[in-house]
Amino acid sequence: MSELREKCGIVGIYGKNLPVSKLAFFSLFALQHRGQEASGITTSDGKKLFSHKGAGLVAQVYKEKDISDLKGHIGIGHNRYSTSGGKALDHAQPVLNMTKKEITFTLAHNGNLPSVKSLEEFLSSKKALRKNRIDSELISDAINVYIKEGNSLPKSVEKIFPLITGAFSLVMMDKDNLVAVRDAYGMRPLALGRLDNAYVIASESCALTTIGAIFERDIRPGEMIVVNNNGMKSIQLTKSIPNYDIFEYVYFARPDSVLNGKLIYDVRKNFGKVLAKEFKGKVDFIVPVPDTALPVAFGFSQASGIPIEMGLVKNRYVHRTFIEPDQKSRRHSVALKLIALPSVLKGKKIAVIDDSIVRGNTCRRLVENLFKSGAKEVHLIISSPPVRFPDFYGMDTPKQEELIAASKTIEETREYMGATSLHYLSMEGMIKSIGLPKEHLSTSCFTGIYPIDLKERKNEVNYDVPKE
Repeated sequence: MSELREKCGIVGIYGKNLPVSKLAFFSLFALQHRGQEASGITTSDGKKLFSHKGAGLVAQVYKEKDISDLKGHIGIGHNRYSTSGGKALDHAQPVLNMTKKEITFTLAHNGNLPSVKSLEEFLSSKKALRKNRIDSELISDAINVYIKEGNSLPKSVEKIFPLITGAFSLVMMDKDNLVAVRDAYGMRPLALGRLDNAYVIASESCALTTIGAIFERDIRPGEMIVVNNNGMKSIQLTKSIPNYDIFEYVYFARPDSVLNGKLIYDVRKNFGKVLAKEFKGKVDFIVPVPDTALPVAFGFSQASGIPIEMGLVKNRYVHRTFIEPDQKSRRHSVALKLIALPSVLKGKKIAVIDDSIVRGNTCRRLVENLFKSGAKEVHLIISSPPVRFPDFYGMDTPKQEELIAASKTIEETREYMGATSLHYLSMEGMIKSIGLPKEHLSTSCFTGIYPIDLKERKNEVNYDVPKE
């Protein structure tokens, strides 16, 4: 029940004689968990680009006619999670580059650039800097500078690549080319697959599986993929410096996705097995918070022998709503998403497994609800370490002062939650569970070590946090 949100899912498809727009739709449907604010698809038939964008969930944005109007053999798509307070369609993607009312190329971005200074200085020097442009739009504007000078889309991307400081997985297209690129650190995921003679690129491998594509490999950090009439070409734009976002394993990615050779489901089961060794309390049964914590609970149960009970039931049809809750209804938001079962919980000592604690408000209400439903003891077990630092790479974290672990010790947090006990997964246990070298994982939210230079935003980080 994390209060964290991912900032987008992307897909790119190149395939002649295939229903590209329909395949893009179902790929975005599979990536709905990465963004629920808006969605968009752009396609090309080799002569013209077609685009459709709308606010809301994928199933709400597209009708059958919208998909049939998106003609062509190249397509890119985007699901957006907006962190600003503007309208859902503000800055919705793909970003469309227009010339004389025609789309010349489009771009979709997953990630975030903590600093856009280099891009702005470049655009200013070319007299092409526009006001109120977000990072994705600035990248598009910079590419357009080189396209106007007569460069191809792939060559333009190659030229502006050194100007992009931050985390980015990008898919782009013009009427002839599909281009994908990943930053040198590989912070945001990007998978490459094949479907017959078509190429499919997506944020997660689960999107490939959904449309029947075969997952081939992860696109390497610093790699650019170009697909056109000549086939597929790989160009390594810079040396790979792997620093994969560890929260993909903790929370963001779907359990059926494979990321850097690791099945997310297996990793989360490993979290549970390690937690079973680290937690010393005695409980009657485990109650997982659906859905992320389910594999963790399975691993915990297998390692400890403690049974699982579904003491919390999730309302599967609660998604983003356009109706803003008032203060009274907001207090009942946990009950809207999760229903506690008193007949299961009454008089029992329970271990509640969740993926993370961010602000702590939601978790506090959950603990209160469980006690009201009859639980005798509520032990909170979290499958990640305390989140003490903000993210700058494409994850929606609150400001650092709003992170409960940035100002409270574990015992103070337990007291605030009202829980019987509180146990976090150790950093060592988390890394061991993933099975990748520590130096290949970005742990910035837990440690404050930021692999990509934050530049002018460094002053937003306070290192005076509890040391435990």
